[in-house]
Amino acid sequence: MDAARQDEIKRRFGTRVRELRKARNLSQEAVALRCGLDRSYVGGIERGENNLSLINIHRLAEALGVEAGELLG
Repeated sequence: MDAARQDEIKRRFGTRVRELRKARNLSQEAVALRCGLDRSYVGGIERGENNLSLINIHRLAEALGVEAGELLG
Protein backbone atom coordinates (compact mmCIF):
# COMPACT_ATOMS: atom_id res chain seq x y z
CA MET A 1 0.00 0.00 0.00
CA ASP A 2 1.45 3.35 -0.97
CA ALA A 3 1.83 6.33 1.36
CA ALA A 4 -0.99 8.30 -0.24
CA ARG A 5 -3.44 5.46 0.41
CA GLN A 6 -2.26 5.16 4.01
CA ASP A 7 -2.76 8.90 4.52
CA GLU A 8 -6.27 8.69 3.06
CA ILE A 9 -7.19 5.84 5.42
CA LYS A 10 -5.93 7.77 8.46
CA ARG A 11 -7.74 10.93 7.34
CA ARG A 12 -11.06 9.12 6.82
CA PHE A 13 -10.72 7.38 10.18
CA GLY A 14 -10.01 10.70 11.89
CA THR A 15 -12.99 12.33 10.23
CA ARG A 16 -15.22 9.54 11.50
CA VAL A 17 -13.87 9.87 15.05
CA ARG A 18 -14.54 13.63 14.94
CA GLU A 19 -18.10 13.09 13.63
CA LEU A 20 -18.91 10.63 16.41
CA ARG A 21 -17.31 12.80 19.08
CA LYS A 22 -19.24 15.90 18.02
CA ALA A 23 -22.50 13.95 17.71
CA ARG A 24 -22.07 13.07 21.39
CA ASN A 25 -21.16 16.66 22.35
CA LEU A 26 -17.79 15.55 23.68
CA SER A 27 -14.58 17.56 23.64
CA GLN A 28 -11.30 16.01 22.56
CA GLU A 29 -10.23 16.26 26.18
CA ALA A 30 -13.30 14.36 27.38
CA VAL A 31 -12.70 11.56 24.88
CA ALA A 32 -9.01 11.46 25.79
CA LEU A 33 -9.85 11.13 29.48
CA ARG A 34 -12.38 8.37 28.81
CA CYS A 35 -9.93 6.26 26.84
CA GLY A 36 -6.69 7.07 28.64
CA LEU A 37 -4.99 8.85 25.75
CA ASP A 38 -3.44 12.29 25.59
CA ARG A 39 -5.67 15.06 24.21
CA SER A 40 -3.06 16.04 21.63
CA TYR A 41 -2.94 12.41 20.44
CA VAL A 42 -6.73 12.44 19.96
CA GLY A 43 -6.36 15.68 17.99
CA GLY A 44 -3.72 14.01 15.83
CA ILE A 45 -6.08 11.11 15.20
CA GLU A 46 -8.81 13.47 14.06
CA ARG A 47 -6.37 15.24 11.72
CA GLY A 48 -5.26 11.92 10.23
CA GLU A 49 -1.73 12.23 11.58
CA ASN A 50 -1.59 9.15 13.80
CA ASN A 51 -1.57 5.49 12.83
CA LEU A 52 -3.43 3.82 15.69
CA SER A 53 -2.90 0.42 17.19
CA LEU A 54 -5.82 -1.97 17.36
CA ILE A 55 -5.94 -1.49 21.14
CA ASN A 56 -6.29 2.28 20.79
CA ILE A 57 -9.04 1.84 18.20
CA HIS A 58 -10.97 -0.21 20.74
CA ARG A 59 -10.28 2.34 23.47
CA LEU A 60 -11.68 5.11 21.29
CA ALA A 61 -14.73 3.04 20.38
CA GLU A 62 -15.49 2.39 24.04
CA ALA A 63 -15.04 6.07 24.90
CA LEU A 64 -17.48 7.01 22.14
CA GLY A 65 -19.93 4.22 22.99
CA VAL A 66 -19.74 2.49 19.63
CA GLU A 67 -18.43 -0.76 18.22
CA ALA A 68 -14.92 -0.54 16.79
CA GLY A 69 -16.28 -1.27 13.30
CA GLU A 70 -18.31 1.95 13.37
CA LEU A 71 -15.07 3.92 13.43
CA LEU A 72 -14.15 2.41 10.09
CA GLY A 73 -17.47 3.29 8.46
